[in-house]
Amino acid sequence: MPDYSQRLQAVQARMADQRVDLLFLPISASLQYLTGIPREEPNFGYTHYPGEWLTGAWIPQDGQPILTLPRMLAEFHLGPLPGARVRVLPDAGDPSQLARDTLNSLGIRGRARVALEDRAWAETLIHLQRLLPEAQFTLASPLIMPLRRIKSPEEIAILRQAGAITEAAYQATLRRLRHGMTNLDLITEVNYQLKRHGADTHSFVTAFYNMGPNYPFDFTNRAEVLQVPLEPPVSISFDFGAAYQGYCYDYGRSVFFGEPDPEYRRCYQLVMAAQAAGMAALGPGRTCAQADAAAREVIAQAGYGEAFRHRLGHGIGMDVHEPPFLTAGDETLLEEGMCFTVEPSIFIPRRLGARVEDVVVVGPGGGQPLTQGFQELHVVE
Repeated sequence: MPDYSQRLQAVQARMADQRVDLLFLPISASLQYLTGIPREEPNFGYTHYPGEWLTGAWIPQDGQPILTLPRMLAEFHLGPLPGARVRVLPDAGDPSQLARDTLNSLGIRGRARVALEDRAWAETLIHLQRLLPEAQFTLASPLIMPLRRIKSPEEIAILRQAGAITEAAYQATLRRLRHGMTNLDLITEVNYQLKRHGADTHSFVTAFYNMGPNYPFDFTNRAEVLQVPLEPPVSISFDFGAAYQGYCYDYGRSVFFGEPDPEYRRCYQLVMAAQAAGMAALGPGRTCAQADAAAREVIAQAGYGEAFRHRLGHGIGMDVHEPPFLTAGDETLLEEGMCFTVEPSIFIPRRLGARVEDVVVVGPGGGQPLTQGFQELHVVE
């Protein structure tokens, strides 16, 4: 289990250095990182409770946090929270009064400096501005993200297990592939296999990119594309991952329905070579931009530079996308323990598509991938 007390002490030390008196975190990845309080599987639409704007932890510069929750969340969603100081808002309670009492008990008043989670509700900020009209408000990310950026061996072990679950789901899905199935079939199968193999849920919306003479690269008609039968020749690029113990995995492979032509096989090998080059460049002291350039050069030298349309990768951990990013212009120095996706691709609409993606840990000798299987092109005959 992570040492949450050590993490809390680290963020409180940063609060002291940056003269932040109070940190407010709603239910979020950062709150889970600091306290272990879990997030739920997200819903498409909000389920809103009276006073929900005060849901979260009030973290002082010194001492234990206070967690405030509406009754419904406290009883039916989060469950018991051992060791947490919890204040519950009754159904007919006054959320502003509960927030005021909490601020007073923590000694927060006057010209306090308050940091809020970057994606906290506007409603939360507006209420806090009314309660603390002289306070200065700032973002929480400068306090927390530098701590989350470097993964501990324990965190890497969790990500490695998330990768094992993801690859097991991929392997099981490969056995189910057949001509004529649809993207809807694929999405349903992958999501089922993720759960079956131990994922808490999928870490983002499972997606597939189909490329071939009869398949445009088009995101505008997603509902229609879901139902189109996949018939040869078509390449199908997977993009999915397991969420496990609060951490996210992101994974990609391409398969081919029918017999791939020589150009496709060449592009597939170029993508794999570009990924290897990008991984090798993920050494301490180099920059994110240099890793991106190393992978991009492999594809550009082969004449497909314009078909590599996106950055090489992104930080990953308790969120799917975390800073920094493997892209031109990001001069962040790489440090041992950082985790990134490395995901080069070649996409040419109505012609071909190939991509690969693994989570990679920055290490002394370059990047170490957490998943290494299924390197050869899988063909569904």
